[in-house]
Amino acid sequence: MQLFYTPDISGNIYTLNETESKHCVRVLRLQENDTIQLIDGKGGFYRAMISDPNPKKCTVKIIETQKEFGKRNHYLHIAIAPTKNIDRFEWFLEKATEIGIDEITPILCEHSERKTIKLERLEKIIISAVKQSLKAYKPKLNELTLFKDFIDKDFNEDKFIAHCEENKKLLLKKAYHKNQNTIILIGPEGDFSPEEILNAKKAQFKEISLGESRLRTETAGVIACHTINLLNE
Repeated sequence: MQLFYTPDISGNIYTLNETESKHCVRVLRLQENDTIQLIDGKGGFYRAMISDPNPKKCTVKIIETQKEFGKRNHYLHIAIAPTKNIDRFEWFLEKATEIGIDEITPILCEHSERKTIKLERLEKIIISAVKQSLKAYKPKLNELTLFKDFIDKDFNEDKFIAHCEENKKLLLKKAYHKNQNTIILIGPEGDFSPEEILNAKKAQFKEISLGESRLRTETAGVIACHTINLLNE
């Protein structure tokens, strides 16, 4: 299946951007009347036929449309501190997207070693993972946000914070209820500070554990993502 990301699609005729056109015509060597699939990142899944295989502006005709393709029965938002090694954070974004996630907020914590990110590059990684996993919904990636600003926001979802402190905590699989929308906080390599944990609890975030092992930040994010998806199957 040849899948192309077309976020601004409308009507029955659409022209791929130059990058997607080149991939379609030059790399895949698709020709007139060949069939491809398009996604808009908002649940739209389209089958289209190539009408003009121009390598800079390939034009297609929409022949079938599906709305809310692969719509899930829950909403998962993970707020996670970007790792010092950005490759590991990019790996998290890729795998979480493939597994299934709706929103990601990079957070800046007291122990954070990485204080800047390049959203444009991270968006490309997410889009690639969406296409790879044949999803019609693209996760929303927010800007880097201070931890204290994030927890002060008004959320309607179930709220959890995963940390390594020796407190009495429920496992995520026991704390979470199927079909519920949820937010999970994942800290940096040095974990959340005691003050951050206290402030999160004051903001009604429930403390959870992801298991007995001490996990890397990106591994914890993937485990949390996989757990929620598994519980909702």
